[in-house]
Amino acid sequence: MASEKPYRVLLYYKYVTIDDPEAFAKEHLAFCKGLGLKGRILVAEEGLNGTVSGTTEQTRIYMDMLHSDPRFRDMVFKIDEADGHAFKKMHVRPRKEIVALKLDKDIDPHRLTGKHLKPKEFYKAMQDEDTVVIDARNDYETQIGHFRNAILPDVKVFRDLPKWIEQNLSEYKDMKVLTYCTGGIRCEKFSGYLLKAGFKDVSQLEGGIVEYGKDPEVKGRLYDGKCYVFDQRISVPVNRTDEDVVIGHCHHCGKQTDRIVNCANPECNRQYICCEECEKKYHRSCSEACRRHPRNRYDLEMKQKKEQMVTGQA
Repeated sequence: MASEKPYRVLLYYKYVTIDDPEAFAKEHLAFCKGLGLKGRILVAEEGLNGTVSGTTEQTRIYMDMLHSDPRFRDMVFKIDEADGHAFKKMHVRPRKEIVALKLDKDIDPHRLTGKHLKPKEFYKAMQDEDTVVIDARNDYETQIGHFRNAILPDVKVFRDLPKWIEQNLSEYKDMKVLTYCTGGIRCEKFSGYLLKAGFKDVSQLEGGIVEYGKDPEVKGRLYDGKCYVFDQRISVPVNRTDEDVVIGHCHHCGKQTDRIVNCANPECNRQYICCEECEKKYHRSCSEACRRHPRNRYDLEMKQKKEQMVTGQA
């Protein structure tokens, strides 16, 4: 079936050995730029993790190129249609890890990871009263959407998750544990960490939230709100039934909304929920100190818009 929109956003990862990440990253960046793609890709000795946007033809060529490499022959791409690019630039960067858990002794998903559950299996398992569901994402992601009754760790970055688990969830080690994240990559290591930490029965959502929402049978059931994504779209819908709800609340007025903005103070840049009215009222600032900051970008943006209007009228 032909794509209904001219662009696509690809989300993918693969744990596989890459001997020279720096050389791979340099060559890969040149290819992506030449093709016209935009996005962010991380390369490490343990594998590849990326999300890119491009036209239907550009993304097809890109997927074909990676599939032609024996290391990525079975790479799974999660595909979303889009009206345009989801990124402004193209970056390919070498890293120590393709997802930064930063444990003293790293987890190799090929040797230790939780059982993979298809969306239908995950949906069924969630409804078992002897099961706990743990969100493996950061707090700014879960504020606009998560699985119903899931445990939402209070962490700002992924590497803080193990410590939070140790301090808060040791009592659940004998229960069935389900983990989930955006596309599945964080759970590959996180579920392995849980097993290593003594949790006895650990499973993970294969393909993550984005694939769960596309399953034709499950249709995103039991997921409330939207899924945060790391591109200009900021969030995507998941629950495609009449059960879909808005769970976020404006930081300033408390109004229900799932609209996320970046604080206009460049030294803060915090992502928080804010309705359109409060963005104007508080100059897209998460605090009074940020609103009064001399380099507040909102004030500068408004000034530039006024100047453009004057220039256009002249």
